[in-house]
Amino acid sequence: MYYFVYGFLYLVSLAPIRVLYAVGDLLGWLIFELAGYRRAVVNNNLRLAFPAKTDLERTRIRRTFQRNFIDTFIETIKLISAGKSFITSRMQGDFEKLNDLYDRGLRCQVHMGHNFNWELANLAYGYYCKHPLLGVYMPLKNKAMDKLFRQLRSKTGTILLPATSMKKSMLPYRDTHYLLGLVADQVPANVQQAYWLNFFNHPTAFIPGPEKGARTGNLPVAFVHITKEKRGYYYLHVKIAAEDPVSLPEGELTRMYRDFLEETIRQDPAMWLWSHRRWKK
Repeated sequence: MYYFVYGFLYLVSLAPIRVLYAVGDLLGWLIFELAGYRRAVVNNNLRLAFPAKTDLERTRIRRTFQRNFIDTFIETIKLISAGKSFITSRMQGDFEKLNDLYDRGLRCQVHMGHNFNWELANLAYGYYCKHPLLGVYMPLKNKAMDKLFRQLRSKTGTILLPATSMKKSMLPYRDTHYLLGLVADQVPANVQQAYWLNFFNHPTAFIPGPEKGARTGNLPVAFVHITKEKRGYYYLHVKIAAEDPVSLPEGELTRMYRDFLEETIRQDPAMWLWSHRRWKK
């Protein structure tokens, strides 16, 4: 099954990106407008996050989000065969801030949200950054798709660490200089152990692992987010949030990330993944 899926998607990825975008526009209409994929979830999330906006304003955000979602899907397929020139021309950013830490002999923990296009950003790190990137990921239940995504995400050198055995997988790298990439806006599996903070004025559970890991190793922490310059072209913004996280009060790093995440979402709401339930009714 894997070879069939990979072979088919590889052939599709060879098409010019403008052709793939045209196909994506049709898919987007079928998935979101005709089938109404997750429309109720997206609308509910946007109502909770932006109660002061009008229905028309929220509809515009939803439709732009849907286009960004499909663009990321199409661009991810393109990345299967894309080379360095494609990746680096379409994802630029403040990578020198991370390289400065490397030059000073420091490791770094990178906190990122579900911000389009995170798959392109993952591959760009391999070309721009001096540190090797350790990327924590959640294995997929479908074995063929899991293998496909592992191959894609590691094609520029990213070392993938399964979230289900992260501590064990980290052992070979604990004495090396690395970037540890974490998606820090995940919904915690155990909400009893989460940090509970107001996020868009609603009590929200934040995973405790990123802060605990940074404090345990006293790793410098960078917050990153992506802006879309135009269709298919992105910029990754890096903010060095703390070089000495153990000096911060417990919980402060998570509060700082909450503030950073909410601020960047408010700047461009359609760039965040709204199709998963963030808050209980």
